[in-house]
Amino acid sequence: MSKSFNIIKTNTSNPKVWVVIGVSVVGFVVLAETLRRRRNPKLNGRVDFGAFLERFELIPFPQPPPPAARQPLAGLKFAIKDVFDVKGYVTGFGSPDWKRDHHEADRTAVVVTLLLKNGATCIGKTVLDEFAFGITGENKHYGTPVNPQMPSHIPGGSSSGSAVAVAAQLVDFALGTDTIGCVRVPASFCGILGYRPSHGTVSMIGVLPNSQSLDTVGLLARNASILHRVGHVLLQLNAVEPRRARRLIFADDIFQLSKVPKLKTIHVISKAIESLSGYQNPEHMNVGQYIASNVPSLKGLRAQSTSPENGTATLKALSSVMLSLQRYEFKTIYEEWVKSAKPRLGYNVFERVLEAINTTQDNIKILYKVRNEMRAALQRLLKVSLSLNVSLRIC
Repeated sequence: MSKSFNIIKTNTSNPKVWVVIGVSVVGFVVLAETLRRRRNPKLNGRVDFGAFLERFELIPFPQPPPPAARQPLAGLKFAIKDVFDVKGYVTGFGSPDWKRDHHEADRTAVVVTLLLKNGATCIGKTVLDEFAFGITGENKHYGTPVNPQMPSHIPGGSSSGSAVAVAAQLVDFALGTDTIGCVRVPASFCGILGYRPSHGTVSMIGVLPNSQSLDTVGLLARNASILHRVGHVLLQLNAVEPRRARRLIFADDIFQLSKVPKLKTIHVISKAIESLSGYQNPEHMNVGQYIASNVPSLKGLRAQSTSPENGTATLKALSSVMLSLQRYEFKTIYEEWVKSAKPRLGYNVFERVLEAINTTQDNIKILYKVRNEMRAALQRLLKVSLSLNVSLRIC
């Protein structure tokens, strides 16, 4: 009998030995699964990377005869998050329980129709966190789309399927919705471009809301050229190129929250614009201080903050207002259905829905006042850069 075997036999009663063995086995299993996913992103026959809930084809409106110009989006294919109405299909909201209780849409969402009129072809609806109430992109019922860039990682949400469809080159671009980051997060996770227009810029008619005063239609694309073409249509800009924004403002206090050194970010952006004409040198400011001075209704809420970091107290108070508004508005729309249908939900979404349904906002008027003051403050800040769209996401 070998010496090694005797050592193992002697120590089999030692619980520490079994802990080491157990950890080692788990490590090998995790490593094997990670390698398997990387080798085969089309897991379990999911040839579409699990991005789609259902496939169909909405053909574009007829091309105008010559000498009319070719439709700007001709030849492009796109997908839509399962919150956009399509005539003849039930908008499922990422939930089979919701889909079971609702009827087929009698008309197509305004924004989808706009894209069809401009030559694009829609090929299906994509997966999302149930009720667009998640940030991971996971769905208990339909599965989690596979991140094409890093198959062992989540794709981010809630517009996960739309981001994956673009990143996997299944479509040229896709539509999602963005409430508190639901387009920008999966775009960053999947290595593509994500754009959240200013609130109200793109029509939400025919789109299921999560929080009506925060929701926007968002755009995902693989490259800047497609993002520009589709964005031009969504924003319904004139054929003449709009006046270029000539100011760049660095929010120093927010960049300090990033793990990427601020100087590195400034260098990259400065190099990107140095060959462009008409741009001034970047300006620097403390956005937290600007908000504190220009959003007076936030002061009382900030006083309630337990954050020890004075520099981020204003930003955290603003973030708290955003989350409180989201919960309140979700409850206003869906409380009755949630209580009667008792939908089956994934754990993370269940927690968020429960928080929303149980929320009580005695200070709701103050929250809306903060929102209105904040929008006015940003408009004043950017009034000389009319074409510059800025959205702040504070985690």
